[in-house]
Amino acid sequence: MDRVLSYLTFNTRQFHELTMRSRVVLSQLPLSLTVVLILVGGFFFHRDLFASQPFVIGIALQAVLLAACVVVPWDRLPYPAFLVIPLLDFIPIGLMRYGAGTVITGVGLLTVFPVIWLAASGRYPRAALTAGFLAALGIVWVPVFVTDTAVTSQSLTQSFLLPFIMLAIGVTIRVMTASMMAQQKMVEEKDGALQVLLEESARRERLLDTVVNSVDIGLIAVDETGKPMLTNRKLGQFRVAAGGAPDTGESELRLYQQDGETVMADARRPTRRAAEGQVFSDYLIWWGDGPDQRVLSTSSRLMRNQSGEREGSVVTFNDVTELVTALNAKDEFVATVSHELRTPLTAIRGYLELLTGTPGLEPDVASGLEVVSRNSERLHKLVVDLLATAEGAPEIVPVPTDFSALVRERIATAELRNANPLVTFEDRSESGLVALCDGARIAQVLDNLLSNAIKYSPAGGHVTVEAAQSDSHVTCTVTDQGSGMSEEELQGVFSKFFRTSAARNAAIPGVGLGLAISKAIVERHGGTISCSSVEGEGSVFSFRLPLAPADSPGARDGLQEHRLQSQDQ
Repeated sequence: MDRVLSYLTFNTRQFHELTMRSRVVLSQLPLSLTVVLILVGGFFFHRDLFASQPFVIGIALQAVLLAACVVVPWDRLPYPAFLVIPLLDFIPIGLMRYGAGTVITGVGLLTVFPVIWLAASGRYPRAALTAGFLAALGIVWVPVFVTDTAVTSQSLTQSFLLPFIMLAIGVTIRVMTASMMAQQKMVEEKDGALQVLLEESARRERLLDTVVNSVDIGLIAVDETGKPMLTNRKLGQFRVAAGGAPDTGESELRLYQQDGETVMADARRPTRRAAEGQVFSDYLIWWGDGPDQRVLSTSSRLMRNQSGEREGSVVTFNDVTELVTALNAKDEFVATVSHELRTPLTAIRGYLELLTGTPGLEPDVASGLEVVSRNSERLHKLVVDLLATAEGAPEIVPVPTDFSALVRERIATAELRNANPLVTFEDRSESGLVALCDGARIAQVLDNLLSNAIKYSPAGGHVTVEAAQSDSHVTCTVTDQGSGMSEEELQGVFSKFFRTSAARNAAIPGVGLGLAISKAIVERHGGTISCSSVEGEGSVFSFRLPLAPADSPGARDGLQEHRLQSQDQ
């Protein structure tokens, strides 16, 4: 019963899912039920109605039309064929109205049912409204003309209001039907578009799932609260290797720091950092225990919504165990070779000092010893750089240091060691700068930058050194007019053993360790170092160090200690 009521109350979505025969029967059913109600009322209260032949014929025709609705195969007929039923309904209604006379008034109002059917069908709207009006008018006027009663204006206008009421109802239903049909069409279009979007979304989801589980890196996506939204098969394998299950949370896994033994704090674990909105690259973690321990390189990137707000992060896990093992083997080899070279080199330098101090040497011998001494110093610097690289992060002891005096001293030293006397220096440093740094280590940074500026500057080149206070930092900049670098070369300028194509082509001596060591020293101070360059015009190297108050005690002592260390070296 609920379904029938749903259909009868114009639930168009469910109504149009029915067969054509069911729709025709349901459209005729309200009129038929009303006729049945009139029959029941007449049987109990107005039995004299059944003595009226037109009334009985009208009842019979109404039953025939209902049977036709059930029997006729409407699905096989042209679509508008069903409209013949509401048109034929006007005949039994007219007969019933004429036969009922004054016994039951208002039978003519049954016309509203076929009028509504015609107007709501959506087919031939003008013709349907006209047919409804004329049929209602015929129900009123035909009895007037076929009876023996004289036709008068009073008889013609007595029920003249009924056709116009039916016309008004038809127009109203037509407007409502047109609006409903337009809305239904819009809903269907949106439903179709939604279905397309759902299919496309499902296809993209399948594609994403296939891609995510095909790559050879672990992957996890978390929302802004840190709750996992997506993981792939490779990450599950990593979790199993770390002593957990594929769905084990990262906080429950055995993750270690660089030594492979110290348990990594929860706050430093990559997924936890990503959940807090941190962005990082190549963050190494040691995953698992014993001989099966792996080294993973992790990276995190933010996900943002359309308004630019963070809605999560994606973390990747890449197995770099073999690469780290190879790098450790390389560093161990470099350290071993450097130590083996340092011992004989120390003896060579000692004997050279004795020989060069011997009085009465021939000029040619003294000149040859000077060449040997100069090259032994170069070799010694290379060995020291190799050892510093192999030893990893340098140890520093930051103290308040007169940075302005340190810069002046290193420029003066660079001028004395300058192998390109046509290169000039300019010091634009502010006076009274006090940095919180390890003087000897920062002197090493300045020496590397100045040495590079000299080597890569042409004859007559100019090197400018600037130092100034910037917020809570000291910023130092070394600018040269050398060969410069391309954008691609700038990407690796602070990498170990990196050398530009210009340096290789010009056979400029060096192994490409100075800038890597300088970067490690500056970052150990909590500072930053950067480079900008234009190919053929020169380069600008800049680094920042924490600033100490100008009146900090120990600034002079720090500088003096640096000088003593420099003399010892």
